[in-house]
Amino acid sequence: MIKYLVQLTGFYLVILGSIGGCANQAESNDELGDTSALFNPKWAENKLWDDGLAEVAIYTAERVIYKKKRSFDYTYITVKEDFNQQYKVKTDNYERDDLFPVMKVNVFCRIPTDNYPYHFLTSLFFKRQDPIKVYKLTSSSQEWCGNTFKGINAKGNKYQLSYNSYWDNEGVGQLQLDSNILFEDQLPYSLRSLKFKDGLTFKLPVAELIQTNKASAPNISQGNFKVNQEKDQAGKPTWKVTLVLAPEKQNYYWFSAEYPYILLRQRTWDGRNLELKEVKRYAYWQH
Repeated sequence: MIKYLVQLTGFYLVILGSIGGCANQAESNDELGDTSALFNPKWAENKLWDDGLAEVAIYTAERVIYKKKRSFDYTYITVKEDFNQQYKVKTDNYERDDLFPVMKVNVFCRIPTDNYPYHFLTSLFFKRQDPIKVYKLTSSSQEWCGNTFKGINAKGNKYQLSYNSYWDNEGVGQLQLDSNILFEDQLPYSLRSLKFKDGLTFKLPVAELIQTNKASAPNISQGNFKVNQEKDQAGKPTWKVTLVLAPEKQNYYWFSAEYPYILLRQRTWDGRNLELKEVKRYAYWQH
């Protein structure tokens, strides 16, 4: 059993849920237990996502590469798609009987360095009714030294991580991860579905960043989350989420105060910083 300790101002609520378990639990993506006291499972069922358009958010960003802070633009694309069960990808045939809706989050950046650029693209997929359980994740990096690709799929009560890396001691292989985790990469999306309350605290295990050019198993830490209401420089209310992975590893995320609670700003312990520059809805795939 996994225990979630949730603190609301003035009292505590303890939630118990099973980790892994029988096939029925795995099919229903319940490995993280019942988190409905924390997250809204209907967050992505809002009619906003049925307009046939994508939310495209552009951030001014910083990330440390080769021990120097690099500045660049970071793009988050969030859109509803229909997957088919056979291939677990966006379907071309809408007459099939194995379709189900997912939310896709594409995260892309091109980071200039002194000698050559880095490119990262991470794609995260969530079943529409489950904004915190990753259904599928792929992440790739390209730079002049080589390519690295990682693919993560939910397999019962495990995640199967397959990789192809240009690094020695990595090469081609597979890893298994417990499914009772969040990925740090998913937090800018999944935290949008929080039932925001000032003073809310909870603990969940978090796997550190997948969007790297290495394929080693990610560090997994017990993440301590805290939610506070704050005002930005213009006096507008925002929600701030603090994540403590270790005393020296603290992340901060700021979200808008109203639905769809878009990420406004991010500060992480390793220098991955974001500031929202613009957001709009359009069909980016049309030319």
